[in-house]
Amino acid sequence: MKLKQVSEILQAKVLTGRPWEDIEVHSACGCDLMSDVLAFVKDQALLLTGLVNPQVIRTAEMMDIKTIVFVRGKVPQGSVLELAEEMGMTIMTTALPLYVACGELYQNGLKSKEV
Repeated sequence: MKLKQVSEILQAKVLTGRPWEDIEVHSACGCDLMSDVLAFVKDQALLLTGLVNPQVIRTAEMMDIKTIVFVRGKVPQGSVLELAEEMGMTIMTTALPLYVACGELYQNGLKSKEV
């Protein structure tokens, strides 16, 4: 699924300035425990989370996650966005809660990778 479709489904606002519309993601993970992200996320995944700290960016970098969607209307501080920009990540925010955002993406064809 292309990020343009993700942003439309989630009614998300893109917070980073890199070209993002045609980036492809193959799965999604909704999680607030970064240890679970490290254990279960596979490549080219989209991370949905309510955590807005630098650790989320660092964890995503380790797992080669290029897109993070912050849920519940959360917007990370400038330093977190700057770090994401340095890492070449696309950052979005949506007003939807985590459960609903994951469900919307799943209903529209974005699945999770089997572990």
